[in-house]
Amino acid sequence: MGATARSVARRAITADAAATAVRAAVAHAEASGIRVNAAVTDASGVLAAFLRMPGAFLHSVEIAIDKAYTAASFGFPTGQWMQAIGGDEALRTGLPLRPRLVVFGGGLPIREGGELIGGIGVSGGSAEQDEACARAGLAAIGLE
Repeated sequence: MGATARSVARRAITADAAATAVRAAVAHAEASGIRVNAAVTDASGVLAAFLRMPGAFLHSVEIAIDKAYTAASFGFPTGQWMQAIGGDEALRTGLPLRPRLVVFGGGLPIREGGELIGGIGVSGGSAEQDEACARAGLAAIGLE
């Protein structure tokens, strides 16, 4: 009988890639004329990089971090939550009450070769603007 594995290898976003992604998200926001906060977490939802533009909404600091956390922890965009919840009224009213769970756009999972390595979250504009900034962050590190 062979040895039983007690751990698994897990890939994570690098500090350099996380920093590049938040800088690119902020650059996209600046070009769009909005002020945002941008965050990247590793796949476990632990903050890896953060950047706040001067004048960005103060409450958006935690929202950006929580969008990245939510996208990393569930592995799909935060903007897809309401569609995923569907007509289940208990989920629709109860799930958004969970601490740190964000159910509107601006958070995207970060995948490399199909493997989840983190999440990116942007807050300060509309849900669509935030998601566009997050996508710019992913593009800057060669991911979609």
